[in-house]
Amino acid sequence: MRDLSNDIVIQKNKNGMNYLQFKKLLELNVKHAYALKGDFWNIEKKGKNLPARQESFRRLCEAIDLDSKNLTKPNQMHTDNVEIIEKVCTLEELKNTDGVITSKENIVLATTNADCILYLLYDPQNKVIANVHSGWRGSYQRIIEKTIDKMTKEFKCNPENIIVCICPSIRRCCFEVEKDVKDMFEEKFSFLENINKFIINGYNENKFYVDTVGINNCLLQAKGIKKENIYDSGICSVCNSDLVHSYRAEKENFRLSAAIISL
Repeated sequence: MRDLSNDIVIQKNKNGMNYLQFKKLLELNVKHAYALKGDFWNIEKKGKNLPARQESFRRLCEAIDLDSKNLTKPNQMHTDNVEIIEKVCTLEELKNTDGVITSKENIVLATTNADCILYLLYDPQNKVIANVHSGWRGSYQRIIEKTIDKMTKEFKCNPENIIVCICPSIRRCCFEVEKDVKDMFEEKFSFLENINKFIINGYNENKFYVDTVGINNCLLQAKGIKKENIYDSGICSVCNSDLVHSYRAEKENFRLSAAIISL
């Protein structure tokens, strides 16, 4: 298996689980992982094979010494809804939710993706973590800004202290869209001085490439997140679909990768 380790993330294997960890979060002793493809990592699509999904999460949690019984995962419906987590919650309790925040120890916040952006956030001053799913719809709705706002309002977090880690996801090189989606982003984010840097013409007529990671990075910095506190894995899920699950690469047979984080 290829090694995706770089200056930001390190690839590990334990008990048959292949996963990435962010070096900065390891420095800060935050338990977390982003699962890669492997013999024991085959989370099914929604509504499919719940026992296999539970077993995959159990093995991932076990690999970094967490208890999967404490796992809380939002239902992820491509919304901009972010919830504060005070106890372990079920999918039903978190329906229509795509971001979760907690200051409680031992709760494991989880999200899944197959090209969408997953964000792991940590405020080391107030000991607050967040796990956010931001597909193109979530990015369009600016869910990452709403997460920062909620951390600031509910936990008195100072954005200058928040660490933001960006898991493998589809990047501009592969996020090809048609004119309708391009126009949506162009209008929504026209206030960005460098919007033309993030939306470019494709190789075919009426095809365009959108850099949702780049747009979100601008939004984060506008909220007060320091540029040096944004740690991007830089890994495109489509370009690396041999190791990362990707809807665009796997099509109807796609499965899911996952990110977990816990205090």
